[in-house]
Amino acid sequence: MRFLAALAVFLCHAVFPLTPGNQTPAVPYSDPTLTENLIWFFSPSGTIGLSFFFILSGFVITWSSRPGQRTTAYLRRRLVKVFPNHVVTWALAMLLFAGAYTPLFGLPNLFLVNTYSSNPEYWGGANMPAWSLTVEMLFYLLFPLLIIPIRRIADSRLWLWAGAAVAGMAAICVVTLWLIPDAPRYPGEALSMPQFWFSYMFPPARLMEFIFGMILAQIVMRGRWPRIGLAPVLVLLVIGYAAALTVPSPFMLFLVTAVPFGLAIGTYASRNLDGVRTVMGSRPMVWLGNVSFGFFMTQGVVLFWLRPTVIGEASYGLLGGTVLLIGLIAINIVAGWLLFKLVEQPTMRHWSRSKKPVATVPQVPVGAVEQEVPSPKVPV
Repeated sequence: MRFLAALAVFLCHAVFPLTPGNQTPAVPYSDPTLTENLIWFFSPSGTIGLSFFFILSGFVITWSSRPGQRTTAYLRRRLVKVFPNHVVTWALAMLLFAGAYTPLFGLPNLFLVNTYSSNPEYWGGANMPAWSLTVEMLFYLLFPLLIIPIRRIADSRLWLWAGAAVAGMAAICVVTLWLIPDAPRYPGEALSMPQFWFSYMFPPARLMEFIFGMILAQIVMRGRWPRIGLAPVLVLLVIGYAAALTVPSPFMLFLVTAVPFGLAIGTYASRNLDGVRTVMGSRPMVWLGNVSFGFFMTQGVVLFWLRPTVIGEASYGLLGGTVLLIGLIAINIVAGWLLFKLVEQPTMRHWSRSKKPVATVPQVPVGAVEQEVPSPKVPV
């Protein structure tokens, strides 16, 4: 499921004439009407794709967490998972194309603090898609504190608190429209520059999506998830995307798709728990899920440097543009796989766990302690 969200973000950036450093945009199709229609259709996919990531992060991290785990060990795994990929792609972007226009030598981007500033000069720059890691880092740091009260929620009140998290997202939208300055306007958006920053990029404003995912994980883990068919979930996803195409910002950024995304994640996870094989649990999708973080992180280099510099900036007809788009996706999958194999896997293998020797535990006669029941694994 992670790969589909990453692909949605990629398609938004591939068809949308957005380029770093005020460069001339290079779009796949030469027909301006087709390009305009594609921009309209894929414009929500980038924003809601990130919202899916944020909800899924809360779900998966909660699922993999166990009471009593050391906070330092948890933070070590999170940092090793994120920073090596980030540093490599940041350095590539700065070296190949972004160094000329990224302020402060790209250091705010490197240390993942850039979106705490309302100054748009710091939002992008360097490896542009990496701004979302600033939000994720806040989630990682707060998780050890958030999981304590969430684990204490009574089973009967979990759905009530999930609804409260969605209400919190709605509150962010209201605050954006009523309390954040409505000028200057953000190009192509119904929001002002400060409103767009606050609702979309300011890390604390995205916290409710992460908490929503955490609560959904507790619902599934405690066996409280209702039996929902996959067909209704897919229908809700289509309705959510249609709403994102229709309603204005900030509601389309995350609010209208939060419930469909949450139901999709929980339903597929619940099905996997029941031993039902779904397409999301198939080997190709699991493989794509493994490389999805690398796929997400390399898209800036592929689209903003390799596309114009190596492939060229020409646009094509329907067939040629489609072949180009599929080729860019394939190239980015390979780039993401290389980042996964050469950076993510080795660093996780060598650095995600402490090298300190584990203390020897005295042997206890069989039956003297309660046997631990391993929790089932959910391939999301």
